[in-house]
Amino acid sequence: MIDVKRCITITAAALAVLTAAAGQGQAAQCGNTAAGFENWKREFSAEAQGRASAASLQALAGTSYSTPTISADRGQHSFKLSLDQFMAKRGAATIVSQGRRMKASNAALFSSIQQRYGVPAGPLIAIWGMETAFGKVRGNVNTLSAVATLAYDCRRSAYFTDQLYAALQLVDRGVITAGTRGAAHGEVGHTQFLPKNILLYGTGGDLNNVNAAMTSTANFLKGHGWQPGAGYGPGQPNYAALQGWNAASVYQQALSIMGRQIDGGAE
Repeated sequence: MIDVKRCITITAAALAVLTAAAGQGQAAQCGNTAAGFENWKREFSAEAQGRASAASLQALAGTSYSTPTISADRGQHSFKLSLDQFMAKRGAATIVSQGRRMKASNAALFSSIQQRYGVPAGPLIAIWGMETAFGKVRGNVNTLSAVATLAYDCRRSAYFTDQLYAALQLVDRGVITAGTRGAAHGEVGHTQFLPKNILLYGTGGDLNNVNAAMTSTANFLKGHGWQPGAGYGPGQPNYAALQGWNAASVYQQALSIMGRQIDGGAE
């Protein structure tokens, strides 16, 4: 005979175990305002035990909700412009003219990069000009706060949670600190590397140093399939590497055009 009371007891116990396991695996609750950020940090830190160090989580505890980051994230309207409008807004002609001078004054650096990574100066300099106006505009937003805010924000929480774990690793390595500042989405250096890209493609050294930034950017493009000597216009083999740098079509096309002009090609 089946012991009904015993079965009910066992079933209830099993459900309790499953409920507890589900609770443990539940992700920290994202939000779209500053109101839940402090609670989210506590939930995230609890989840991150064993994956992030106590020191890096202490750095995370000191972060604040970054309103400039959210404003920038919601205001990327230039990517909806036509190619001509986008290039005019970004000052493409100025980037090309200054870029040619940058290429000449840093000839040895770009020659060594091309020999090692197969990437010519043009696209690297175009990225440099587009991202920070050759290092003049690198941002002044706290990096950890920016990445944590976007990991908490519901719009792209999964993507930036991955970036946040990378940032915590960089804290442990001394690459960034609780005081590091950069662009609004957590990018740092002359060519604006996100934390995970620093881990994957950084070649060592401070990305606020031109040499480190250029070699790391070349390594990124190589890691995205750059083929030495191949073209990088739309439809050519290396265009996919530029697509890896930025998902916006107008940005990719602008890099391709400016890079070729800097390298001496006609458009």
